[in-house]
Amino acid sequence: MSEELKNLSADKVVDARGTACPGPLLEAKRAIAAVPVKGLMEVLSSDQSTRNDIPKWAKKIGHEYLGDYEDAGYWHIFVRRGK
Repeated sequence: MSEELKNLSADKVVDARGTACPGPLLEAKRAIAAVPVKGLMEVLSSDQSTRNDIPKWAKKIGHEYLGDYEDAGYWHIFVRRGK
């Protein structure tokens, strides 16, 4: 699955590396407005708890969490905008 994720091209990349919880989630919430409906957002985060926070938020709001993978000490987390 991570190979498929690595090949995705995001409409918006949120670089939240170096920020602690809840920073990456707050940045993702702000950034999703710039992503077209059905578009893709990638969140870069060095805070491992973001891997739990983003999927819960996406489900609650109606977006689709596609998955994540770790590379070079940080996470790539993918969300498709639902509405």
